[in-house]
Amino acid sequence: MAVKFQYNKTSMQIMRRQLQIREKALPTLKSKEAALRVEVKKISDKKAELENSYRIILSAQESINRYWCEFPDLISVSSLKVASRKIAGIKIPILDEVNFKITDFPLFSSEAWFPEGIERIKKIITLSTEIGITEKQFITLNYARKKTTQKVNLYEKVQIPQFKDAIIKIKRFMEDEENLSKSSQKIVKERNRAKEAAL
Repeated sequence: MAVKFQYNKTSMQIMRRQLQIREKALPTLKSKEAALRVEVKKISDKKAELENSYRIILSAQESINRYWCEFPDLISVSSLKVASRKIAGIKIPILDEVNFKITDFPLFSSEAWFPEGIERIKKIITLSTEIGITEKQFITLNYARKKTTQKVNLYEKVQIPQFKDAIIKIKRFMEDEENLSKSSQKIVKERNRAKEAAL
């Protein structure tokens, strides 16, 4: 969208103010974009690492999958604590802890692998939850990065050049108007001198 302006001093002052605001904001936006880009990369790598760990744990489970049908409902998630922190002004969720509720079961009459099974399930649930939270972090930060990139491009490639161009046009118009005014004053003076000389 083109910048709207009028050919006068007030409009030129407004254009200069808007230009200054954008020129001052641009370095901050660029550093925010760079910080977000780095964080998005870190979180993307972390997510890939967590997913890889998850796949490894699940593939290790394949050898004992047939026994899981014997495993009773001994464990459930009792609470999930999610904190938050800010990265480049963007609030993202952070997994604080996953609390489990373990149903009492007789140790001596149960299968010997139940305690280890509980630990494996804890690990799988925790990893799965962490992957979900990391996915939310990635989506939030990536969206903010895209928006910041759009704003940087808008300022850098559209608005700043448009404001500079508008200021130049207003200056030229005002200079032309001033030159025309001076020229017309000279012409009027010359005519008045000519009239006085004729009398």
